[in-house]
Amino acid sequence: MNRPARLATAVLTASTALLLAACGGGEGGSDDNDKIAGADTGANATSASPSASASKTAARPDVTLPEDMNNVFEGWRTGDAAKDAALADAERALNSVDDAITRGDTKSEALAFYYQDDALISEVKWIQAWLDADISWTGTIRYFDPQVTLTDKQTAVVVYCADDSKAYNKDRETGKVDKTPADDSPYVLYNTRLKKNADDVWQTNGLVTKRGHEQCGG
Repeated sequence: MNRPARLATAVLTASTALLLAACGGGEGGSDDNDKIAGADTGANATSASPSASASKTAARPDVTLPEDMNNVFEGWRTGDAAKDAALADAERALNSVDDAITRGDTKSEALAFYYQDDALISEVKWIQAWLDADISWTGTIRYFDPQVTLTDKQTAVVVYCADDSKAYNKDRETGKVDKTPADDSPYVLYNTRLKKNADDVWQTNGLVTKRGHEQCGG
């Protein structure tokens, strides 16, 4: 069995608007849909602290991942308050997917809190694919090289890379971990569109990914 990111490659809905919005500033996009578990490590990696940019008005759901599931976010701080707020919620969104996979809950409160529209539909399908295969994952996924473009005060495009070479499928019933090497690239380019709601929460409403993209080292 391959690493988690290879579980399902056709569950995402592509958003061409994302690709158009991310053309400037050196940000890459893709028209291929190759989804990664939300979805992380290096010894010198630093993880962002979402609470630092959290809206004070939003009642954010708690998301706690198991000890053997690690998402590491490298360089997820720009020094710009608005961009960092978008990055913090993008991080929470990724964690909410893995939380839902762990608990086997496609109706997760956190998932619907951080995802909307096509992105939410895609993530629900993605989580269901894990449940149908009766697996979760263990290890580390590293998210790095984030690039943020604020198209206006309410909309952002966030492009970043992921490395899932240290993440492995785990049988939900037995807990057995499958470390069979994968044939394809462990690097994935994410191109996401976020919109800020009335409670100042940056919700992901569009998502496109490309495995093996050269921008991420693939």
